[in-house]
Amino acid sequence: AETGLYVGYVPGFPGAHSQGETLDELNANLREVIEMLLEDGEPQFESAFVGTQAVMVA
Repeated sequence: AETGLYVGYVPGFPGAHSQGETLDELNANLREVIEMLLEDGEPQFESAFVGTQAVMVA
């Protein structure tokens, strides 16, 4: 079922995911999740960063 919510996650941070009715709300929620994870100590990253790539869609 469609909820109309934006959903996001922070790659490499276990449990760092959230949702919001707007992109601004989603970003604020993700920042809050990151702050909470950092309060618990140094995060244990799930994987190593490899890189990014831009993909153009015609």
